[in-house]
Amino acid sequence: MSVPSRPLDGVRVLELGQLLAGPFAGTLLGYFGAEVIKIEPPAGDPLRSWRGMLGGTSLWWRSLARNKRCVVVDLHHLEGRDIVRKLARSCDAIIENFRPGTMEAWGLGPDELRADHAGLIYVRVSGFGQTGPYRRRAGFASVCEAVAGLRHITGVIGGPSVRSNLSLGDTLGGLHATIGLLLALIQRGRTGEGQVVDVALTESVLNVLESVLPEFEHLGMVRGPSGATITGVVPSNVYPCKDGRSVVLGANTDRLFVVLMRAIGREDLATAADLAHNPGRVARASDIDAAITAWTQSRSLEDAVQSLNDEGIPAGPINDVRDIARDPHFIERGLWERLDVDGESVALPALAPRLDATPGRSAWAGPALGAHTDQVLAELTGASAELLADLRRRRTIA
Repeated sequence: MSVPSRPLDGVRVLELGQLLAGPFAGTLLGYFGAEVIKIEPPAGDPLRSWRGMLGGTSLWWRSLARNKRCVVVDLHHLEGRDIVRKLARSCDAIIENFRPGTMEAWGLGPDELRADHAGLIYVRVSGFGQTGPYRRRAGFASVCEAVAGLRHITGVIGGPSVRSNLSLGDTLGGLHATIGLLLALIQRGRTGEGQVVDVALTESVLNVLESVLPEFEHLGMVRGPSGATITGVVPSNVYPCKDGRSVVLGANTDRLFVVLMRAIGREDLATAADLAHNPGRVARASDIDAAITAWTQSRSLEDAVQSLNDEGIPAGPINDVRDIARDPHFIERGLWERLDVDGESVALPALAPRLDATPGRSAWAGPALGAHTDQVLAELTGASAELLADLRRRRTIA
């Protein structure tokens, strides 16, 4: 059976930088067909040894570096930087997430690389962007989430700021880098010219803050944390059940509110004139939440979720990864892709979105350090076996 094509087949991307933001963009692009060549330093990307390890290699690495051809080049060597220049000439795009100024110091900035290749798309991912007074600051996701306001609205009222146990700022940056690269590809198809895509983690976070900024600018509102609720939307909360678990539900349209109140036996609230629209419900949020809680506390989580879904009310449990891994819905939707790694079957999560005609897929898991160095340099730079041996002897490549 033939393997279906993917939308980015024929696109070649050179990935420089480490850890998460830029590499996450490379993962998405590679999943949908791009040939991604990842440049690593001799010590490897630190992610290779972060968090859960299997057979001496991080499972995070196996997932994030899937479908990539990994090449070890020491960019502190002049010859190493020359290798990158040669590789860039044969690529459609480059993704880098070094601190601003680093690539220019190496002679690998967009002006230098695009002088040889006007169609090159140069994607730059950094904490604060390539311009502005903060441009040279280091910008890990945790700091960027804080500076861009996400941490201020995360947590419980009156409590300390908290973070999601994920690097959301990095992932958002990677998503925006992917979007920017694809937009630049479309434009290049029209003009033949590449361009620079400047992605800041802070601005990627700001992009998901909804109406927080205009509410402040025009109304003087400063949104703060709201615990399990969301400001200005009622009902949308977490409600305890009698078995010690909790159900999350949202019934914040006018119609769904009436359906919910009738489902829990509160016809008085369903027909209350002041609760017909969201602003009135916001004013009486505590009354509404108390009514819902009285109903959920009389039921198990399973019963509450089933009853609410039967009425068409969005509701669900708070799953941990054990629940997700065995959930029949996620299993039927193809949650896992299994790949062979050194004779062992390793499960990696499938990536979204799902395309029916040209779906993405994982061809191989994140490879060993330098697994494709000789192959890539011979193919794309014409390096001979003798030259490769010499570069390896001088520790320019590995």
